[in-house]
Amino acid sequence: MKSILADDTGFLYGRPPDQGTGVHVSEQTKAVAQAFVAARRDAQVLEAYPGPPPRDLLAAYSIQDQAIRLDGRPIAGWKVGRINPPDDARLGANRIAGPIFANTVFSPEAGETPDMPVFEPGFAAAEAEFLLHVAAGATRAMPRDDEETRRRIDEVRLGIEIASSPYPRINADGPAVTASDFGNNFGLVLGPRVPDWRAIDLSAVEVTTAIGGRIVGAGTAAAMLDGPFGAVRFLLANLAERGIDTSAGLWVSTGAITGVHPVHAGEAVTARFGGLGEVSCRIVAASHHGSRTAAA
Repeated sequence: MKSILADDTGFLYGRPPDQGTGVHVSEQTKAVAQAFVAARRDAQVLEAYPGPPPRDLLAAYSIQDQAIRLDGRPIAGWKVGRINPPDDARLGANRIAGPIFANTVFSPEAGETPDMPVFEPGFAAAEAEFLLHVAAGATRAMPRDDEETRRRIDEVRLGIEIASSPYPRINADGPAVTASDFGNNFGLVLGPRVPDWRAIDLSAVEVTTAIGGRIVGAGTAAAMLDGPFGAVRFLLANLAERGIDTSAGLWVSTGAITGVHPVHAGEAVTARFGGLGEVSCRIVAASHHGSRTAAA
């Protein structure tokens, strides 16, 4: 099983906003970011939000960007999650984004099942998702539709996103709070490649998620706003607005197809994508320095 790691140049796919941009970061924002980075590093639960919760996405991404700088690990890609009504109208967006750190991404060999850590106690869930890779060398121009977005993609895989946070109410407190703690991401399983994906309607693929052998969710990506390619367009625009470079390429975990399913240490998760294949993982409890995840 391979962990995706960066070289000595720093961020593998994308860099956090330039610290020299002159944008003021409040002490309050820094304190919240520091609390989340420390809690994740030490696998310590946060019984309460570590400061005044962000009320909008501008404040949420300010915390997230500061936490990315403090954390310092390479980023392999980004997760995209949905904002449901009425919060979408209130916040002016229907999705959020969060970084996926390179050492939390695993690409199991055939027959392998990776151990994926979660925070216990805390919030922990697994999500079946299509993973789209944006090719390196992207231009600044944003894709306008699915066809232009397809031209940016060079690989599609089946995957499981691990959503986990040391703050148990990370989702219950609303999308801005979710975005502030790395979008509630704690790992990604890169499953089998999808051959001939350009000839497949990804949004029509029937997907199921099973935990402990019991199906807990089923659906298709057709119910996910404008689908996986729409998630890529959202992310590219979001990162461009935040000043984050995407020219080296990046993975996009495009959104939960069958729902956000709570998990606990010791459980096995399997996501099946119609006739395209399946991907599995085992859930384990994060330990001290748990942000490093399981050993490869």
